[in-house]
Amino acid sequence: TGSAAMDVATATDITIIDQKVHCVPLTLYGPLGRGLSALLIGRSSTTAQGLFVLPGVIDADYIGQIQAMVWMPSPPVSIPTGSRIAQLVPFTSSVPHANLKERGAGNFGSTGAPEIYLAHQIQAARPTLTCHLHNRGHKPGLITVKGMIDTGADVTVIS
Repeated sequence: TGSAAMDVATATDITIIDQKVHCVPLTLYGPLGRGLSALLIGRSSTTAQGLFVLPGVIDADYIGQIQAMVWMPSPPVSIPTGSRIAQLVPFTSSVPHANLKERGAGNFGSTGAPEIYLAHQIQAARPTLTCHLHNRGHKPGLITVKGMIDTGADVTVIS
C-alpha cells in the first residue's frame, strides 16, 4: 500500500513566456537503480493550475539529469526552484533485451530522431497554406502558391 508515484521537483527557476514545449531540469538523476524504468507524468495539481507536463519514459539505462517536457497554453508563468510539478511512476520493463542500445546521457531523441516533416496548425475556416518559392537566378524570382491542404493525405503535391 502507499503511493504509486514519487514527486519530483524543478532544479532551477523557470519562466515560460511562450506556448512552446520547454525542457525543465529536475532534481533527479538516472539511473534510477534496481533496473527500474519510470513513467514521468504531471501531478494533478500541476495540471489543475494550467501547466501541462507531457508524459515521458525514463529508461533504466538512462544516465544524467532527468528533465520534464512542459507546456503552458496561456503564458506567462514562473516556476520556482523546488516546485513539485511532476511524478515518477516506476516499473520493471518487460521488453526483451535482444536489441540493447546504450543511451548513456542522451535524453530526448536518444533512440533516433522523430520523423516529423511538416506540422501545420489547421485553421477553423478551412485548412489552407500559402507557400513562397524562391526561384533564384530565374524569372519569376518569387512564386506564391496558395492551396487547400488535404488533411486526410500523407503527402501534398504542388505542381
